[in-house]
Amino acid sequence: MCAERTDRKPNLLLSVLGNKCPRCRKGRLFEDTNPYNLFRFMKMNERCPECGQLTEPETGFYFGTGYVSYALAIATSVATFVAWWVLLGFSLEDNSVYWWLGVNGFLLILIQPLLMRLSRSIWLAFFVYYDKNWRARRMLEV
Repeated sequence: MCAERTDRKPNLLLSVLGNKCPRCRKGRLFEDTNPYNLFRFMKMNERCPECGQLTEPETGFYFGTGYVSYALAIATSVATFVAWWVLLGFSLEDNSVYWWLGVNGFLLILIQPLLMRLSRSIWLAFFVYYDKNWRARRMLEV
């Protein structure tokens, strides 16, 4: 009969990839879970539903996410370049570079909502840290 551990710290990478609050790593950051609902895909909860952490600590907080989104897009482009090179190869005799550019551009447009959400989640995790005592602090706030 093992007791379940409740004091285990949730994984940072999984919480960031799942767009979870960086303070409690449980609450959802975005109102809608579907990133392809293009009318609401960037609407964030004002506060984390679990711990009450503000999702926009100050005005203009998310201006820095452009740099994170750019880095994610570059990483995606490098990954598709390497995959194309390994699987199909590049040659000077054909237009394979142009085909890769087209496929890569289409893929970046297709995953842009995911990259935008992920960049906000990463940016917030840079500045808000995990707090194992968030429940006690929330009781004090109320």
